[in-house]
Amino acid sequence: MSAADSSLLRPRLLGRATVNVVVAVSVLYTLLPVLWLVLASTKNRDALFSSDLLSLSDFSLLQNLEDVFAMDGGLYGRWYVNSLLYAVLGAAVGALVSVACGYAFDKYRFRHKEKLFGLVLAAVMVPQTVLALPLYLMASEAGLVNTFWAVFIPVLFNPFGVYLGRIFARGYVPDEVLEAARVDGAGELTTYARVALRMLGPGLITVFLFQLTAIWNNFFLPMVMLSDQDLYPVSLGLYQWNSSASVSPEYYPVVIMGSLLAVLPLILAFVLLQRFWRSGLTAGAVK
Repeated sequence: MSAADSSLLRPRLLGRATVNVVVAVSVLYTLLPVLWLVLASTKNRDALFSSDLLSLSDFSLLQNLEDVFAMDGGLYGRWYVNSLLYAVLGAAVGALVSVACGYAFDKYRFRHKEKLFGLVLAAVMVPQTVLALPLYLMASEAGLVNTFWAVFIPVLFNPFGVYLGRIFARGYVPDEVLEAARVDGAGELTTYARVALRMLGPGLITVFLFQLTAIWNNFFLPMVMLSDQDLYPVSLGLYQWNSSASVSPEYYPVVIMGSLLAVLPLILAFVLLQRFWRSGLTAGAVK
């Protein structure tokens, strides 16, 4: 190998090594907290305070699992069901709404369309915490504070989902197919439900997963809206238990076990639906 080839190869190898190091550090940064959570969920309170997580003794996984569903009269099970209702049902309905709105923005012409879409893009940049107080005041006027609907209704509308819906409609639904359906006599609703929506399947799943993650991890809105513990989602309930742990240390193992159980639905959803959301992320990349 000549000196010129060696000089060209050295920066390339150095760049590849740098990329590998960055990827390895990112993977460790992501996986180490999860690994700690898995190990800590198998230990009792004394082992947690002694930081003896790698020891095979004091294995209390089943006991912690039993305790988390028995603590405070089984509140955790109620919180878990609430989170499933808020997240799964809310993400499903929200994804349908977002994709339908995105489809309308892409396929129809109406006055001030781009200006309205600009407002949607502007809403994407507004933090959800900023909207919590106005939403609370609106829910208070409607008499919905401290009800299921006070948390469920706001999560149905997601500006980022509308933006993705328009991208997916442009990438997956050719205008020629819609024109052919209209020529065959199909109405607009029939064309959307039987033709376009089937093509938008990967995009719908992608928006659903984004919505599911955001709603499942939602914390500030339930904290503002709810005072009844029976309506709490898992995120808010674990926060309350963690606050109590400083006074009652017996809450520490159940908080850790509850946190581990709270991660499982998101992992399961991404594993089961990865075939769809991977293809959905490439919408519009290839014409």
